[in-house]
Amino acid sequence: MRFKMIGLAAVALLAAFGAAQAQESKTIAVSIPAADHGWTGGVVYHAQQQAKALEARYPGLKVIVKTSPDGASQANALEDLTTQGIDALVALPHNSDELTDPIRQVKAKGVFVTVVDRALSDQSIQDLYVAGNNPELGRVAGKYIKDTLGTGDVVVIRGLPIVIDEERIKGFDEAIAGSGIKVLDKQFGNWSRDDAFKVMQDYLAKFPKIDAVWCQDDDMAVGVLEAIQQAKRTDIKFVVGGAGMKDMVKKVMDGDKMIPVDVLYPPAMIAVAMDLTAANLYDHVPVRGRYILDATLVTKENAKEFYYPDSPF
Repeated sequence: MRFKMIGLAAVALLAAFGAAQAQESKTIAVSIPAADHGWTGGVVYHAQQQAKALEARYPGLKVIVKTSPDGASQANALEDLTTQGIDALVALPHNSDELTDPIRQVKAKGVFVTVVDRALSDQSIQDLYVAGNNPELGRVAGKYIKDTLGTGDVVVIRGLPIVIDEERIKGFDEAIAGSGIKVLDKQFGNWSRDDAFKVMQDYLAKFPKIDAVWCQDDDMAVGVLEAIQQAKRTDIKFVVGGAGMKDMVKKVMDGDKMIPVDVLYPPAMIAVAMDLTAANLYDHVPVRGRYILDATLVTKENAKEFYYPDSPF
């Protein structure tokens, strides 16, 4: 009986300690690009939603979400946030090279640093890195096209000439190597639906037969579909995009033949990063290191799991 009472007392003490710990005042700053295109619009949405959820989960926690239109503005924002006194920073850099030194200065003040999507030039600054799987995004798309077509002619619309694009292209090329898939051309669409529309128009004028299109981003897929529709081309069997835009996921859900699948590179990764950072502060969970999300193939069977109707992306 005595043992039972002592045990209950210990549990009560631990619960009280946990409650006091949860009330401890902490501040997490979240520095992200402004919503200059669809994917970053999704990042902003999920960051704002997760900030509310975390403040409700951890009394005493304050989450400041700050958006910046460019790298210089983001560097200035980081300086301002640091002077306010923060315990942790979650940052999705506009540009890794430009933001490495500003984030290094934040880290020097003893702040826990989580970097999302675009790794810093000096990765030793990062306590935690959260990102999608870029090589796998390309590999999953390439494998689907190879398995579905068997043989065929494909055009590719790349993103921007940066490391992320190179990783995706490498994964795609490896997936179709030795198969009957022939890549007719690869051009940059700059992750822009307008630019992708123009590139696709050029492809349609240049190639009388195209079996499928792979573009690295769902924003670009919107432009691709528009170009195909305007040209009234019926030879193109399907388009594979990537990221998880709600409009594309809805097409997959509805069984749209032109968008049979999508490959995830979810803007909700910012929420994962914020959640892990808060767990480090309050729950003392060992979250340091790399956290890479799967590049899940979204199909008609699982699309509902990845559909966020209230998100702008």
